[in-house]
Amino acid sequence: MSKEKEVKKESEKVMTKYEKKQAARIAQQKKDEKAAKLTKLVVTLVCVCIVAAIAFSIGSAVIRRQQAINGVYVKIGDHEVTKVEYDFCYNTVVNNYLNMYSSFLPYMGLDTSKDFADQQYDDSKSWKDAFDEMTVEQLKQVKALVDDSKTQNFTYDTAEDYKAFQDSLETAASEANMNIKEYYKQYYGEYATEARIEPFEKESLLAAAYFEELLEKNKPSDEEINSYYEENKDDYDIVDYRSFTFSASAGEDAGEEEIAAAMEVVRQSAEDMQTRRAAGEDFEALCVQFATEENKAAYENEESEQSLTTGARKSSVSYAYSDWLFDAERKEGDLTVVPDETNNQYHVVEFISRSKDETANTSISDTLSQNKAGEYVDQLLDAYDITDVAGKLKYLTIPEETVSDNGIEEGVDEIEELEESDSDEEVEGADGDSFTE
Repeated sequence: MSKEKEVKKESEKVMTKYEKKQAARIAQQKKDEKAAKLTKLVVTLVCVCIVAAIAFSIGSAVIRRQQAINGVYVKIGDHEVTKVEYDFCYNTVVNNYLNMYSSFLPYMGLDTSKDFADQQYDDSKSWKDAFDEMTVEQLKQVKALVDDSKTQNFTYDTAEDYKAFQDSLETAASEANMNIKEYYKQYYGEYATEARIEPFEKESLLAAAYFEELLEKNKPSDEEINSYYEENKDDYDIVDYRSFTFSASAGEDAGEEEIAAAMEVVRQSAEDMQTRRAAGEDFEALCVQFATEENKAAYENEESEQSLTTGARKSSVSYAYSDWLFDAERKEGDLTVVPDETNNQYHVVEFISRSKDETANTSISDTLSQNKAGEYVDQLLDAYDITDVAGKLKYLTIPEETVSDNGIEEGVDEIEELEESDSDEEVEGADGDSFTE
């Protein structure tokens, strides 16, 4: 038989079931081996990608950290300020501001639970912009004062002050159930540590000490104090007086005619009280007679003298009659009835006395020295330009013509007005009453 026929015969050989199973097992084995190799390759590639992503993330975090610690975030004059230093100053400014004006934040439209960048400070700036502006101004002052202290050969040991600062942080951290490392990061920034913050705090303490030195050098003479007092007596004198408030009885939805009628009733009552007091009746006794039932007991207490106010500055007296009380011609026993259309009230007011507050000279001295020292510092600040290296200070890019008049200083003025109005309410609350006939 030829070889060709043998090959043909072999190919035509019928496979047994066992041989078929063996062939299938071998084929499956080869298929499994191929799949295993492919899976191993895929897993290897995935692991490589994960490792690369982790390495990139770690690398990015390291870069951000190094940039925050060593990179320049903003330049104040020739001073290069890092993100760590900026965050320390920013958080200090914000915390001080929020603590100082905590009672007025609702009036100011500031919600501390929300991002400052998403809340408008005025027409052109967010609260974040406003705080950035305050921070930069604070940094400017610190750098300028420290620089000038060196030129003036001023030295100051900050060790004791810095120890007090550390102790206060330890106490605050303990009260907040935080360790000191967490507290630094929580209140001074992501990259804040005690070691990194120390030079910035000590610089601030040196600047504060130097400013105190400037205040001392710029204390006014007695002649300057007296001259200033004569020109601003209303701001430094105090008055004693008696007052009683008649409030018109009109509902919240009352119309103008109804309010006018109610005001006429209390006007007549106020003038009746004035006439009787002028005739010699006791002021406090009259208050008892005209007080409503719920307030009568307060006036009946002879020890409290509810109608009497002593040692009041003009800023704490109701605006309705403050000018009358502080009129230079006012004399003991002067009596008046003052309308208060804004609050639908009439006030009966009796002047007792006016005098110079015993703290006036000290207060005036502080004011004048602060003004002089402030002018000196303002001149120093002119030499310190701001360079937004990181490009994060948005407020610097706002065109001047779009800046609202409601700036930082005006915002503080509004807060002071709120404080004064609160004082007015307190005074009226002490002697105020409503009267219905």
